[in-house]
Formats: sequence, structure tokens, C-alpha cells
Amino acid sequence: QVQLVESGGGLVRAGGSLSVSCAASGGTFSSYNMGWFRQRPGKEREFVAAIGRNDGRTIYADSVKGRFTISRDNAKNTVYLQMNSLKPEDTAVYVCAADLGRLTSSIRAYDYWGQGTQVTVSS
Repeated sequence: QVQLVESGGGLVRAGGSLSVSCAASGGTFSSYNMGWFRQRPGKEREFVAAIGRNDGRTIYADSVKGRFTISRDNAKNTVYLQMNSLKPEDTAVYVCAADLGRLTSSIRAYDYWGQGTQVTVSS
């Protein structure tokens, strides 16, 4: 059982930046692809970004490409999402997920999920 705990959410003005983190425990972190998803108000969960186990591969949703950067530190069992040029439509609960399979944007492929951290972007 892998436990994922997000942190770093908060309130930020449009155009600002924020970084959220996800700390993993209970498994071998380096074995997992890691992803970030988000749930915007009144909408279903959507893919944001993902990063491979150790080869540095990343994928991004078109809506965040060029603004968000996903990274990981396997020594710290932590994955990060740096969010720049934030927009009100980025307001969501940001959720971390882990996947033992191939690097993918598919929500269905991920095996473990965190509880999420709230990010609110004001206009």
C-alpha cells in the first residue's frame, strides 16, 4: 500500500506562482510513474502532468504546457508541481497519483491516489 500526501496548496493571485508537493510512503517510490491530476469545481478529475520513474520523461495537458513543470526527487520520495502564470481556471483540488505501468495521462491507469490539496487562483 502506497500512501500519498499532498501539501503546498493555497490562495494565489492570477499571474502568480505556486508549488505543490506529494510525499510518498509505504512503497518503492522509484518504481512508480507519478502524476498530477486536478478536480475543478463542478467538474470531473482531469490529467495535468506526469513524470517517469527515472528517465526524466514528462507529459503535460495542453492547458498547462509551458506554465507548469513536474519534477521528482527520488531520494526524498517526493514529486512536485511548479505552477507559474496561474489563471483562475486553474483553481482546483490538485491530486497526486502513482502508477506501476507505463507513463500515461490516463486516469484509469493509476493505482494509488492522494487526498488532494486545494489551489485557489483569484482574479
